[in-house]
Amino acid sequence: MAITSASAEHNDQAVGVRGLRRRYGERTVINGLDLHIARGEFVALLGESGCGKTTLLRALAGLDRIDGGSIEVAGKVAVVFQEHRLIPWDCLWRNVTLGIEDAAGKPLAKAALEEVGLGDRLDDWPRNLSGGQAQRVALARALVREPRLLLLDEPFAALDALTRIRMHTLVRQLVARHRPGVLLVTHDVDEAIALADRILVMRAGAIASTYTVSHDAGANRLHAEAQALRERLLTELGVPLAA
Repeated sequence: MAITSASAEHNDQAVGVRGLRRRYGERTVINGLDLHIARGEFVALLGESGCGKTTLLRALAGLDRIDGGSIEVAGKVAVVFQEHRLIPWDCLWRNVTLGIEDAAGKPLAKAALEEVGLGDRLDDWPRNLSGGQAQRVALARALVREPRLLLLDEPFAALDALTRIRMHTLVRQLVARHRPGVLLVTHDVDEAIALADRILVMRAGAIASTYTVSHDAGANRLHAEAQALRERLLTELGVPLAA
């Protein structure tokens, strides 16, 4: 019942989970869950509300205790939430480098903000940002620490459709460059297909199904394979398909 650092033999592993259990009183939320994410692998997690997705993410982030099993992490873990959670009284570069010494912080923040297209806004304030820009800063804050595991908790849910598409492109580029293992919790089937190498469906506190996403399907939502995968996922999630 522990979260530990991975041994040297797991150089390509971002996180390994075995037999994970989590209870709230008499209710079991996660029941014997196994999960492995490799470095550079993008995994999306789908499931009905209440199935345990966010509980799993919080456990991986070290924000929630576990009642059984093990979580083996291979390095730093960073989280991007649906809300950007920027500190309003600090400028952007200080938000990006929270917990990092000032001497090293500003150059690191500049490089990270340049990666997300905000390199000219170091001394700006969160109140001056759009929702998409604020999430870009949140991504910069996560990646400046070079995490081995990046956890994304519906970070694009509150954005408009065009901003979300731009954020998808940016995230794919950043993940390819930094190569963390990624777990994205989402309710959006199309988003999962567009971003993930592998899609997991969670049910009753465990992984019920696994789907591999080909490059062609992920790159083009109109691709026949993407359409077929979308229908399979929606059916499994209990969403009626249009006639």
